[in-house]
Amino acid sequence: MTFDSIDAEKPIVGMLHLPPLPGAPRSNGDLDMVREAALRDARRLAAGGVDALMMENFGDAPFYPDDVPKHAVASMTRVAGEVRDAVDLPLGINVLRNDVEAALSVAAAVGADFVRANVHVGARVTDQGVVEGQAHETVRLRERLDCEASVLADLDVKHSAPLATRDTAHDADGDQRAPEAAASRFDAETVAEPVERGLADGVIVSGAGTGHAVATEAVAAAAAARDEAGLDAPVIVGSGVTTENAASLLSVADGAIVGTALKEGGVTTNPVDEERVRRLVDTVDETR
Repeated sequence: MTFDSIDAEKPIVGMLHLPPLPGAPRSNGDLDMVREAALRDARRLAAGGVDALMMENFGDAPFYPDDVPKHAVASMTRVAGEVRDAVDLPLGINVLRNDVEAALSVAAAVGADFVRANVHVGARVTDQGVVEGQAHETVRLRERLDCEASVLADLDVKHSAPLATRDTAHDADGDQRAPEAAASRFDAETVAEPVERGLADGVIVSGAGTGHAVATEAVAAAAAARDEAGLDAPVIVGSGVTTENAASLLSVADGAIVGTALKEGGVTTNPVDEERVRRLVDTVDETR
């Protein structure tokens, strides 16, 4: 199973963590510096062999919950357009914390291939407060813009907690689940909702925070729930992939988004280390 826009089995998506954009608290106001950093990292990721890129405004903390300022969208559009022109790889957009309308707008403007929706359906408690899914707006905007970008939706997004628990002891038909299935945070209904009701094109499973690993068992549970629901949607690992755990995670996942492990010294805000990229890609190639 592959992303529609990526010609690779179990693709690796390399992260472009943008430095603070003009207007953000830690910014020095220099958009050219942001652009140069993004182009440097994009070229290193491409040279190291990743299959796609994803760009996000990582340096803009503290993040707006769901409506970033227009100047931030404009800056991201400029940088994304230059990345798109410089590197011949599929490109994704994530506008933190959860401005998927902005992400789709950037994607439509520059011809990007996919966006990440941190909260697509339901609601989550985050450091920005309660963040609610906007699938009803997101997919309608995609149609209005005639944008073909795929929507990849997090199931249990990092740096957040569920607003409420739900009954997973019974399946969609009301039948009692096996104890091990009931204990999983990913059941068929949970995985199906963003895809069947939210019209997402794929789902993402991540750890507790940026760079934090997710257990292979959790990814396997999400993939099994996807299969139980009869969905044709990739299950993607969204954080914590390293050279050491990539083979295990990609034995059950359909792809991975990788950032921190590809940076100099394994520090998220450092530049991309091309040799680290090559090592991880070589490890993944052995599993494809």
